[in-house]
Amino acid sequence: MNYQFMIDKFQGPLDLLLHLIKESDIDIFDIDVSNITSQYLNYIESMESLNLNIDSEYLVMAAELIEMKSRELLPNMEIDEDEYEEDPRENLINRLVEYQKYKDLALEFKDMEKVRKLMFSKEPSDLNQFKNEKAIISDNILIDDLIKAFMDFQTKQEYNKPLNTVVTRKEYSVHVRSKNIMKKLKAHGTLKFSDLFEIKSRDYIVVTFLAILNLAKEGNLQIKQDKNLDEIVLSIKGEV
Repeated sequence: MNYQFMIDKFQGPLDLLLHLIKESDIDIFDIDVSNITSQYLNYIESMESLNLNIDSEYLVMAAELIEMKSRELLPNMEIDEDEYEEDPRENLINRLVEYQKYKDLALEFKDMEKVRKLMFSKEPSDLNQFKNEKAIISDNILIDDLIKAFMDFQTKQEYNKPLNTVVTRKEYSVHVRSKNIMKKLKAHGTLKFSDLFEIKSRDYIVVTFLAILNLAKEGNLQIKQDKNLDEIVLSIKGEV
């Protein structure tokens, strides 16, 4: 098997073992101690051939793997039920699983670090200029005092709310509208009935109609229609 090495590529022997397991495309719980030991020793020997310094922890792991491999090669011995001996292979698997959890968590922290680098925080402002040296803070403040202060604050906030207002329509006066009609008639002589309803709101139409009726009732207005369905024409009485 050909290896390509990089100094400081691995963070320790467990990191190297996880790499070898990943390269072999096997599950951590299905590791073959004999196979993984051979791969691990080949890596150590290759580092020695390159005259690279090998940390002692790598050699300790090599010794543990060799011991586990030797145990598997020896015939099974009957073990007294009262004696409990930890399975080295199971212990190694547990260490690898735990180490993998730390590696995954480290990747999450690294992603969080990248996100955090995109944020810029403002340095704390100096608020000493707002400090009131004359303010006295008592140590015997009770919870009831805090509740009362909060209730007072809520009461003040109610006064700061905008007033409830209702938008109303413009009010039209029959008297004012009558004067406007008479002013237009004096300026133009005659007006078509429909020309007086330039604003299409209900209030304006009703007030205009009432103003026309009021002017006719008072004898100031003459209403004329030559033929049925013809345009109704208004004029000042006595001028037409």
